[in-house]
Amino acid sequence: MIRPFGWNEFWIIVMAAQWTIALSAIAFAGGGVGGLLVALARVADHKVPRLLATGFIRLFQGTPLLMQLFLVFFGMNIFGFAVNPWIAAMIALTLHASAFLGEIWRGCIEAVPPGQREAATALGLRYINRMRYIILPQASRVAVAPTVGFLVQLIKGTSLAAIIGFVELTRQGQIINNATFSPFLVFSTVAAIYFILCWPLSLLAGRMERKFSRATTR
Repeated sequence: MIRPFGWNEFWIIVMAAQWTIALSAIAFAGGGVGGLLVALARVADHKVPRLLATGFIRLFQGTPLLMQLFLVFFGMNIFGFAVNPWIAAMIALTLHASAFLGEIWRGCIEAVPPGQREAATALGLRYINRMRYIILPQASRVAVAPTVGFLVQLIKGTSLAAIIGFVELTRQGQIINNATFSPFLVFSTVAAIYFILCWPLSLLAGRMERKFSRATTR
């Protein structure tokens, strides 16, 4: 039986945003750890970690996120590891974020003037200490704006988790639409919530980018 779209349905959609936020936060945190390891491997002194990191990045940047969700969800079940949509979405989005953040941060590391790296090497600092004390503190300033920009994309990317049955904002909108048959009201609400989540972050990314641009031109 079709029911009207009212306050109760609106509130159900709003509450579903907590799962979008939770999934984004977990994927971003896990992707941050993985991305740092990937970035460090990409600029390592030895060839093997550079090749492995490059292959990882190309794999996840060269395939759609939707396919990655499918492969994790159905692939793990095929191999006997029963996972629910929440775990599958978390794993897929974390790997996805690791690849993209790793490449973003690799570019930020390489944006540090080569003289800094050469000076650290001349002082006898090993790779880990060069990165910890010299390179990463400078690269982190460059990385803030593109990292926040990627977070916006990650939040919107969580909507694809609906395809494997994870009930986040988009999936809850689909469920409410099936019950009310009010697609304009339902998906306008969903779009408005995504906008409220992403717009402040987009403004922050733009502000950080302008701030860094002014700092580098002085």
